[in-house]
Amino acid sequence: METSSTPANGLAEADRVYEIAAELFGLMATPLRLKIISALCQCEKTVGELVGELGSSQPNMSQHLAHLYRAGILAKRREGVQIFYRVQNERAVALCRAVCTQIAIEIDDPAALAPEQRLLASRQDRSFQP
Repeated sequence: METSSTPANGLAEADRVYEIAAELFGLMATPLRLKIISALCQCEKTVGELVGELGSSQPNMSQHLAHLYRAGILAKRREGVQIFYRVQNERAVALCRAVCTQIAIEIDDPAALAPEQRLLASRQDRSFQP
């Protein structure tokens, strides 16, 4: 019988970590979802407020909010006919903020970081050269 310290269990645990991380990154892989999270960092907002602020249609916004809610990133409450959304998972927000901040630094001042310190290679760095 295998214990939790066996190599097979260690690989299974690592695989599960990667699966969960991929799910989280997949959830965040839509620019509008990142904008929604950013817009809700300071205070809760209604669907209508988010539509007005972020420039999306109401059905599209509701669909993205539903995904983030089901994933536990956002929480919601109803007040009359209005639904208010707020951030529920601060760790997911911190991860999102860290990645977006790093990318903003790279865009604002590409020379500030050595190529090996960047999250994204420049278009020139990515071109294949045999």
